[in-house]
Amino acid sequence: MNDIDVAASAPRADKARNRNHILDVAEQLFVEQGVTGSMDAIAKRAGIGPGTLYRHFPNREALLAALLQARDEELDDRVEVIAQEGDSGLVLQRWLEALDEYVTAFDGLPEPLRVALSERKGPLAITCQGFITTTERFLTAAQEDGVAQPWVRGRDLFLSVLATAWARDAALADDASGEALQNILRSGWATPE
Repeated sequence: MNDIDVAASAPRADKARNRNHILDVAEQLFVEQGVTGSMDAIAKRAGIGPGTLYRHFPNREALLAALLQARDEELDDRVEVIAQEGDSGLVLQRWLEALDEYVTAFDGLPEPLRVALSERKGPLAITCQGFITTTERFLTAAQEDGVAQPWVRGRDLFLSVLATAWARDAALADDASGEALQNILRSGWATPE
């Protein structure tokens, strides 16, 4: 490696290190305060100026998408395991449970996902579209096997997962609300046994 290569790789390494540090700090803040935690607070806690933060992540959606990328990869791996279940109804149920875990990674996460879905572009919208595609794949198999209602759509199941996650965190929810809402969701898409 010559001197020019060394000089060029040093700024890239610093940039990657700064980016990873910002992501670590943002994850800590979002765990503590939810996804509405201040971008300025992230910059301050990371020991950088707001301009540096925004050079790496131009907005909250880009930051959140980068934070969720590792979870996306874990969920992709989980899809492969879920798909091996065999029973299409169980596969769909396991997928919806995995989605529920994903959308509750941080308090308040269902809302930016819902907003991103309505915008149809941007990194979070692309993620949501992928979730809907996977949901439709599992739902179609369950419908073909007669264990899911024919009128149910993958998009609506995804939105139901977001709504259930949001409602579970609502002030009126109690410890039993999450399971009750999931049971209501399942009895809505499943055919009578």
